[in-house]
Amino acid sequence: MSETSYIFDATLENFQEKVLQASMQAPVLVDVWADWCEPCKQLMPVLERLANEYKGAFTLAKVNADQQQELTGHLGVRSLPTVLLIQNGQAVDGFNGALPEGEVRKVLDKYVEPPEENPHDKANRLWEEGDLDGALAILTTLNQQDPNDTAVLIDLAQIKAELGDAETAQQILDSLAPEDKLQPHARQLIARLKFMEQAGQLPPVAELEKRLKADPKDCEALHQLAIQHVLKENNAEAMELLIRLMQVDANYKDGVAKTTLVELFDKLGNNNPDVRTYRRKLYTLMH
Repeated sequence: MSETSYIFDATLENFQEKVLQASMQAPVLVDVWADWCEPCKQLMPVLERLANEYKGAFTLAKVNADQQQELTGHLGVRSLPTVLLIQNGQAVDGFNGALPEGEVRKVLDKYVEPPEENPHDKANRLWEEGDLDGALAILTTLNQQDPNDTAVLIDLAQIKAELGDAETAQQILDSLAPEDKLQPHARQLIARLKFMEQAGQLPPVAELEKRLKADPKDCEALHQLAIQHVLKENNAEAMELLIRLMQVDANYKDGVAKTTLVELFDKLGNNNPDVRTYRRKLYTLMH
């Protein structure tokens, strides 16, 4: 069975055979979606990834609500996306809206045997879901099993930094070979640690906001408040302040606004939507 056979388009004509009858052998997850539905676009890649990962423990039936209006009506769909889990010819579970991957897994795992997950992948999934302690425990075990696994070391240091343990994160970073420090995740860690070091020397946020209210062109306050926002993961707010600082004085502290923006871009990575937005703003401002 190829990966593509885990996923198919369901229609009124094939629903009886490919969904209801097929669900006697293995559950079928029915996703009712539409092109214009933004939450549908968020959820679909998650469901497709899980269908391929579970390798036939369930199949994914995609129902285009606009093209299959009669079928959508028969299913009683009132909002999009609507997801139904069909087992033994009956809808036994489901949900509405774009749930996070972890929540979708909880629904699936009540009815199908979950696949064995790669420990490093599981650590990254827990990390994305906000379970830093769970991710840290797995990464610590992996590091004990193979102390030379650079990818595990960098992720371990990243989580230590997120948990506020900058000293341990720096020690791990210092242990890396020079070429490993050039990896994107390592560069993100270097930037994060630099911001953490700077934040320890800054006035409180409330004081900086008060200064900017009194003088919106206070360059020092603009820069320092941007750093505070970085550490609180308010990245768009930080970038906006740095752009404002460049507009007020692009040469302040030898162009620290531009330097800090580039470091923040490194910290977040090129795929971050805020990075793409503010790279364009920076380019426009400079040209």
